[in-house]
Amino acid sequence: MSGSIGSTQPATGGTAARTAPTTGIGSDFNTFLTLLTTQLQNQDPTNAMDANQMTQQLVQFATVEQQIKVNTNLERLLSVEQGNQLVSAAPLMGRVVEVESDRLSLQGGQAQLRLPAAGEARRALVTVMDASGRTLRSAEVPLGTTPTNWSWDGRDAAGTQLADGAYRFAIRGIGADGGTVTISAGVLARATAVDRSEGEVRLGLGALSVNFDKLRGLAAN
Repeated sequence: MSGSIGSTQPATGGTAARTAPTTGIGSDFNTFLTLLTTQLQNQDPTNAMDANQMTQQLVQFATVEQQIKVNTNLERLLSVEQGNQLVSAAPLMGRVVEVESDRLSLQGGQAQLRLPAAGEARRALVTVMDASGRTLRSAEVPLGTTPTNWSWDGRDAAGTQLADGAYRFAIRGIGADGGTVTISAGVLARATAVDRSEGEVRLGLGALSVNFDKLRGLAAN
Protein backbone atom coordinates (compact mmCIF):
# COMPACT_ATOMS: atom_id res chain seq x y z
CA MET A 1 0.00 0.00 0.00
CA SER A 2 1.12 3.54 -0.63
CA GLY A 3 1.23 6.57 1.61
CA SER A 4 1.82 4.78 4.92
CA ILE A 5 2.33 6.88 8.03
CA GLY A 6 5.90 5.74 8.28
CA SER A 7 6.77 6.93 4.80
CA THR A 8 5.07 10.32 4.66
CA GLN A 9 7.38 12.83 3.00
CA PRO A 10 7.03 16.60 2.76
CA ALA A 11 5.92 17.85 -0.62
CA THR A 12 8.56 19.33 -2.91
CA GLY A 13 8.35 21.57 -5.93
CA GLY A 14 5.31 23.41 -4.52
CA THR A 15 6.66 26.85 -5.37
CA ALA A 16 7.32 25.90 -8.96
CA ALA A 17 3.81 24.52 -9.28
CA ARG A 18 2.28 27.70 -7.92
CA THR A 19 4.30 30.05 -10.08
CA ALA A 20 3.98 28.14 -13.36
CA PRO A 21 2.32 30.32 -16.01
CA THR A 22 -1.35 29.57 -16.61
CA THR A 23 -2.35 28.96 -20.21
CA GLY A 24 -5.60 28.06 -21.92
CA ILE A 25 -8.67 29.50 -23.56
CA GLY A 26 -10.05 30.97 -20.35
CA SER A 27 -6.88 32.82 -19.41
CA ASP A 28 -5.12 33.59 -22.71
CA PHE A 29 -6.96 36.07 -24.93
CA ASN A 30 -4.50 35.47 -27.79
CA THR A 31 -5.42 31.79 -27.82
CA PHE A 32 -9.08 32.78 -27.97
CA LEU A 33 -8.46 35.02 -30.99
CA THR A 34 -6.31 32.40 -32.72
CA LEU A 35 -9.00 29.76 -32.42
CA LEU A 36 -11.66 32.16 -33.63
CA THR A 37 -9.53 33.21 -36.64
CA THR A 38 -8.64 29.61 -37.50
CA GLN A 39 -12.29 28.58 -37.46
CA LEU A 40 -13.19 31.52 -39.72
CA GLN A 41 -10.39 30.66 -42.19
CA ASN A 42 -11.33 26.99 -42.44
CA GLN A 43 -15.08 27.16 -42.62
CA ASP A 44 -16.97 26.32 -45.80
CA PRO A 45 -17.51 29.66 -47.64
CA THR A 46 -20.77 28.31 -49.09
CA ASN A 47 -22.07 27.41 -45.65
CA ALA A 48 -20.54 29.94 -43.31
CA MET A 49 -21.18 29.52 -39.62
CA ASP A 50 -22.82 32.36 -37.77
CA ALA A 51 -20.23 34.38 -35.83
CA ASN A 52 -22.37 34.32 -32.69
CA GLN A 53 -22.52 30.54 -32.85
CA MET A 54 -18.73 30.29 -33.15
CA THR A 55 -18.27 32.64 -30.22
CA GLN A 56 -20.67 30.57 -28.14
CA GLN A 57 -18.68 27.43 -28.95
CA LEU A 58 -15.43 29.01 -27.81
CA VAL A 59 -17.07 30.27 -24.65
CA GLN A 60 -18.27 26.72 -23.99
CA PHE A 61 -14.69 25.49 -24.46
CA ALA A 62 -13.50 28.04 -21.92
CA THR A 63 -16.22 26.99 -19.46
CA VAL A 64 -15.22 23.34 -19.72
CA GLU A 65 -11.58 24.26 -19.18
CA GLN A 66 -12.45 26.21 -16.04
CA GLN A 67 -14.43 23.24 -14.73
CA ILE A 68 -11.43 20.99 -15.29
CA LYS A 69 -9.24 23.43 -13.35
CA VAL A 70 -11.76 23.50 -10.49
CA ASN A 71 -11.78 19.70 -10.37
CA THR A 72 -7.99 19.65 -10.35
CA ASN A 73 -7.87 22.10 -7.45
CA LEU A 74 -10.44 20.04 -5.53
CA GLU A 75 -8.32 16.93 -6.05
CA ARG A 76 -5.30 18.78 -4.67
CA LEU A 77 -7.28 19.93 -1.64
CA LEU A 78 -8.48 16.37 -1.06
CA SER A 79 -4.91 15.10 -1.26
CA VAL A 80 -3.79 17.68 1.31
CA GLU A 81 -6.68 16.74 3.61
CA GLN A 82 -5.80 13.06 3.33
CA GLY A 83 -2.21 13.90 4.18
CA ASN A 84 -3.45 15.74 7.27
CA GLN A 85 -5.49 12.68 8.23
CA LEU A 86 -2.39 10.49 7.97
CA VAL A 87 -0.50 12.81 10.31
CA SER A 88 -3.40 13.16 12.76
CA ALA A 89 -3.78 9.36 12.90
CA ALA A 90 -0.21 8.84 14.15
CA PRO A 91 -1.13 9.29 17.86
CA LEU A 92 -3.77 6.57 17.47
CA MET A 93 -1.21 3.85 16.87
CA GLY A 94 -1.36 1.37 19.73
CA ARG A 95 -4.58 2.88 21.10
CA VAL A 96 -7.88 1.02 21.37
CA VAL A 97 -10.39 2.78 19.16
CA GLU A 98 -14.05 2.30 18.33
CA VAL A 99 -15.02 2.02 14.67
CA GLU A 100 -18.11 1.27 12.64
CA SER A 101 -17.80 -2.07 10.83
CA ASP A 102 -19.62 -5.33 10.16
CA ARG A 103 -16.49 -7.27 11.14
CA LEU A 104 -14.62 -7.47 14.41
CA SER A 105 -10.87 -7.79 14.78
CA LEU A 106 -9.44 -10.75 16.69
CA GLN A 107 -6.07 -9.56 18.02
CA GLY A 108 -4.01 -11.73 20.35
CA GLY A 109 -6.99 -14.05 20.80
CA GLN A 110 -9.31 -11.25 21.93
CA ALA A 111 -12.01 -9.18 20.21
CA GLN A 112 -14.55 -6.71 21.57
CA LEU A 113 -17.83 -5.07 20.66
CA ARG A 114 -19.41 -2.07 22.36
CA LEU A 115 -23.11 -2.76 22.77
CA PRO A 116 -25.64 0.05 23.30
CA ALA A 117 -27.42 0.79 26.55
CA ALA A 118 -30.74 -0.92 27.13
CA GLY A 119 -33.77 0.72 25.57
CA GLU A 120 -36.40 -1.11 23.62
CA ALA A 121 -33.83 -3.90 23.46
CA ARG A 122 -33.07 -5.54 26.82
CA ARG A 123 -30.67 -8.15 25.48
CA ALA A 124 -28.43 -8.54 22.45
CA LEU A 125 -27.79 -11.71 20.48
CA VAL A 126 -24.29 -11.57 18.99
CA THR A 127 -23.32 -14.05 16.29
CA VAL A 128 -19.74 -14.39 15.01
CA MET A 129 -19.31 -15.93 11.57
CA ASP A 130 -16.54 -16.96 9.20
CA ALA A 131 -16.10 -15.61 5.67
CA SER A 132 -18.66 -18.07 4.28
CA GLY A 133 -21.31 -17.07 6.82
CA ARG A 134 -21.00 -20.19 8.97
CA THR A 135 -21.73 -19.49 12.65
CA LEU A 136 -18.64 -19.84 14.84
CA ARG A 137 -19.96 -18.54 18.13
CA SER A 138 -23.12 -16.93 19.45
CA ALA A 139 -23.88 -15.29 22.77
CA GLU A 140 -26.87 -13.59 24.37
CA VAL A 141 -25.76 -10.53 26.33
CA PRO A 142 -27.90 -8.54 28.80
CA LEU A 143 -27.82 -4.80 28.18
CA GLY A 144 -27.26 -2.38 31.04
CA THR A 145 -28.09 1.24 31.72
CA THR A 146 -24.82 2.26 30.02
CA PRO A 147 -23.03 0.82 26.95
CA THR A 148 -21.67 -2.68 27.55
CA ASN A 149 -18.40 -4.13 26.23
CA TRP A 150 -18.72 -7.74 25.07
CA SER A 151 -15.51 -9.75 24.69
CA TRP A 152 -14.91 -12.77 22.48
CA ASP A 153 -12.02 -15.08 23.35
CA GLY A 154 -11.56 -16.21 19.76
CA ARG A 155 -12.92 -19.71 20.38
CA ASP A 156 -15.66 -21.33 18.33
CA ALA A 157 -18.62 -23.27 19.76
CA ALA A 158 -16.44 -26.40 20.08
CA GLY A 159 -13.80 -24.53 22.08
CA THR A 160 -11.23 -24.45 19.29
CA GLN A 161 -8.99 -21.38 19.35
CA LEU A 162 -9.22 -19.55 16.03
CA ALA A 163 -6.46 -17.60 14.34
CA ASP A 164 -6.32 -13.82 14.64
CA GLY A 165 -8.14 -12.10 11.81
CA ALA A 166 -11.25 -10.17 10.82
CA TYR A 167 -14.51 -12.03 11.46
CA ARG A 168 -18.00 -11.11 10.40
CA PHE A 169 -20.63 -10.59 13.04
CA ALA A 170 -24.34 -9.90 13.30
CA ILE A 171 -26.24 -8.39 16.20
CA ARG A 172 -29.94 -8.55 17.03
CA GLY A 173 -31.71 -6.81 19.86
CA ILE A 174 -34.30 -8.69 21.91
CA GLY A 175 -37.09 -6.72 23.56
CA ALA A 176 -38.81 -7.40 26.88
CA ASP A 177 -41.51 -9.35 25.01
CA GLY A 178 -38.93 -11.43 23.16
CA GLY A 179 -39.44 -9.58 19.90
CA THR A 180 -36.66 -8.43 17.59
CA VAL A 181 -35.32 -4.90 17.95
CA THR A 182 -32.81 -3.35 15.54
CA ILE A 183 -29.61 -2.25 17.29
CA SER A 184 -26.01 -1.62 16.29
CA ALA A 185 -22.65 -2.10 17.96
CA GLY A 186 -19.23 -0.47 17.67
CA VAL A 187 -16.08 -2.51 17.09
CA LEU A 188 -13.28 -2.03 19.62
CA ALA A 189 -9.76 -2.86 18.46
CA ARG A 190 -6.19 -1.64 18.70
CA ALA A 191 -5.00 0.60 15.86
CA THR A 192 -1.93 -0.86 14.18
CA ALA A 193 -1.54 1.03 10.89
CA VAL A 194 -2.81 3.87 8.75
CA ASP A 195 -2.26 4.32 5.03
CA ARG A 196 -3.56 6.05 1.94
CA SER A 197 -4.50 3.78 -0.93
CA GLU A 198 -6.66 4.34 -4.02
CA GLY A 199 -7.66 7.82 -2.88
CA GLU A 200 -8.78 6.75 0.60
CA VAL A 201 -7.21 6.96 4.05
CA ARG A 202 -7.70 3.65 5.86
CA LEU A 203 -7.12 2.70 9.47
CA GLY A 204 -5.67 -0.75 10.16
CA LEU A 205 -6.86 -2.69 13.21
CA GLY A 206 -4.90 -5.89 12.92
CA ALA A 207 -6.45 -7.77 10.00
CA LEU A 208 -9.39 -5.34 9.85
CA SER A 209 -9.11 -2.26 7.64
CA VAL A 210 -11.73 0.52 7.64
CA ASN A 211 -12.05 3.96 6.11
CA PHE A 212 -10.78 6.69 8.42
CA ASP A 213 -14.25 8.23 8.51
CA LYS A 214 -15.54 5.08 10.26
CA LEU A 215 -13.66 6.11 13.42
CA ARG A 216 -16.19 6.69 16.22
CA GLY A 217 -14.05 7.31 19.28
CA LEU A 218 -11.19 6.29 21.57
CA ALA A 219 -11.48 3.74 24.34
CA ALA A 220 -9.80 4.22 27.70
CA ASN A 221 -6.55 2.25 27.71
